[in-house]
This record gives sequence, C-alpha cells and structure tokens, in this order.
Amino acid sequence: MTDILTAPAVKPVNPNFSSGPCSKRPGWTLDALSGALVGRSHRSKPAKARIEKLLSLTRELLALPDDYLVGIVPASDTGAVEMVLWSMLGARGVDMLTWESFGAGWVTDVQKQLKLSDVRVLKAGYGELPDLGEVDFARDVVFTWNGTTSGVRVPNADWIPADREGLTICDATSAVFAQDLDFSKLDVVTYSWQKVLGGEAAHGMLILSPRAVERLETFTPDRPLPKIFRMTKGGKLMADIFEGATINTISMLAIEDAVDAMEWAKTVGGLRGLQARADANTKVIADWVARAGWADFLPKVPETRSNTSVCLSIVDPAVAALDEEKRAAFAKALVGQLDKAGVAYDIGAYRDAPPGLRIWCGSTVESSDLEKLTAWLDFAFATQKAAL
Repeated sequence: MTDILTAPAVKPVNPNFSSGPCSKRPGWTLDALSGALVGRSHRSKPAKARIEKLLSLTRELLALPDDYLVGIVPASDTGAVEMVLWSMLGARGVDMLTWESFGAGWVTDVQKQLKLSDVRVLKAGYGELPDLGEVDFARDVVFTWNGTTSGVRVPNADWIPADREGLTICDATSAVFAQDLDFSKLDVVTYSWQKVLGGEAAHGMLILSPRAVERLETFTPDRPLPKIFRMTKGGKLMADIFEGATINTISMLAIEDAVDAMEWAKTVGGLRGLQARADANTKVIADWVARAGWADFLPKVPETRSNTSVCLSIVDPAVAALDEEKRAAFAKALVGQLDKAGVAYDIGAYRDAPPGLRIWCGSTVESSDLEKLTAWLDFAFATQKAAL
C-alpha cells in the first residue's frame, strides 16, 4: 500500500468538481458550439427553431406530461423561482420549507420582500429535512428538491398528495436530470442548465402544470411586476414564452451548449442513464467514506443524501475536537492543497454551510476521476493533519 503521505501518482483527468457551474460533459470542447447562431436575432426563424429544439429535447428527456408547459426565462434558476414567487403567491397561505441556504433565501423573499402575511416556515438544520408530515397542502408549498448547499434531498414525492388544494413550487436545479422527479406531484419546477447538464449559466428553465397556469390566469397579485416576471397579458398566459419566444434576448451560444448537452445525454441512456451515472459517482464517494474513516456524509439518513451535490463533514476526532474557526481553516487548507495541485477545484463547503467538503457527483462527472480524487483526499487530509 502506498504511504498516505506520498502524493498519488495519478490525478483526475478532469479536476472540475464544482457544484455550479458544473463540469461540462465528457469530451466537450469549444467545437461543440461551432454551429451556434451567433450574430443572429433570437427571433429569427433559424434561431427560434434551435430554441424549439431545446424545448423539445427537454420535454423528451424529462418525459414531461403532455399538458405541462416548458419555457426559458431570464436570470438562471434564481430568476425562474423569483418570477414564480412574485407572480403566483398570495392567493392562499404558503408553507415554506427550508433546510439550506437557497431555501432560506426564498423564505427571506417571501417574508421580507413580498411581505405576505400568511406564511409558515418549516425549518431544519444542515444535514436534515423538516418534518414533511407537517406540510399543509391546503396551502401553497415552496421547497427545494435537492439542497445544493447541504447535500440533502427529499427522498421521493410520496409525501405530496395528488388531491392537494395549493400549488407545489419546486426549485429542482441540482436535482432535475439526476433524480427521479414525479411531475404529477409538482405544479412548478425550476432549474438551470449549469447544474446536471453542465451547461452555461444566465438562463433559467420553467415548467408549469395546468394548475399553475390556472393560478396565473385567475390571480392578480397586488404588487407591481417587472417585465421579466410577467407571464400573463390581459388575464391570459403569454403562451409564446413556452413556444420558443423568450422574455428578453437570449444567448444563442448558451442555447447551442444546452442542446449539445442533451444530445450527449441521449447517447448515455437518456434520463435513466443520467441518473445511473450520478448514482454510480455517489457510490464511489460512499465506498471511500466507508473505508477512509475521517469523513462522513453531512446528511445522516441515507435516503436523503444527494447524488449530485455530495456534502461531507470531517469527523476525524482530532479535527472534530477543534473549535469551528480552526475546523474551517483545516478544511480550507485541505481544499486549497488539492486546488494548488490541480487535482480538484471548488470542492469547499458552501460559505453558509458547516465546514467540510462539497463534491459534485452529477452526470457529467466520470467515476474514474472520482476514484482518483479519493486517493488525493486521503493524501491531503494526512498532510494537513500532520501539520496540526
């Protein structure tokens, strides 16, 4: 066995393990964008056809119900969530579920910006889920499917009733394509291409059920809506948003990149293939955790562990005994060592999360690179521990 204080001989071929923007698909080069319709109006016939191609691939890969709508909106997943919160909430009370940074951000927007009066917050700490049995589906419900900054996901959609009265609004940005979403239980789904597809940021995706469309056409919020949030005109849905038109100018480079990612996805088995890749990647980390001894999953319940944004705590007794500031410094030094060596970029825990590691295991990452990474994790940990 190689001495753990000796650097491993082999590095990951692709050291990009960031949780967003995430690694490009295997084999990606700038040549993938060579056919992009740069310099063309996004409203021209060829450009609109390319946007329609993207929407068609999205519908095909996700197996969306026929009566669901899908469209491209401004400002990444954040923009998609915000336009829904501002356009749809207020018709009834709302339950906000939060167990990590982005869910907490939506709570802040609803309470402090929208200033809705009937808001219940169901909260859990990092590594845990709120009690899903406490959710009141006579109300609207806002939640993240997969907590990108905590590595905690809802295990399934069984807790959501089919006969709910309110809308379910789901931020699924680090879940969609890698996890099994039951769209029949979800009225609004948002995400961006930069996560599981490894696409570019800036644009968001919005999926609406017929119940969500009904809300838009029957509820008028008592607040002004900026142009980029408006989805109705004269009380009717602006259907062209979901037919290839966009609210504002879109990047045709980003469109081409997302089309390329989804065409690649079809070559690895489509949705099930993408899910299997993420599961296999997470198993590499789980197997390593079981034998390493010094790291463990932040989420303690296996069924709630993300297979994309895998969050780890350093549980070695000597490190765990340090105060929080020193534990954070230890994790930062470990991450910095791997970054400097060109082994792994951007794998530190999110700034608001407990000190530790966050390793993207989504579908565009290769298991072989994660296998190589684990040896370097042991090496970096041993190096930093020896320096204590």
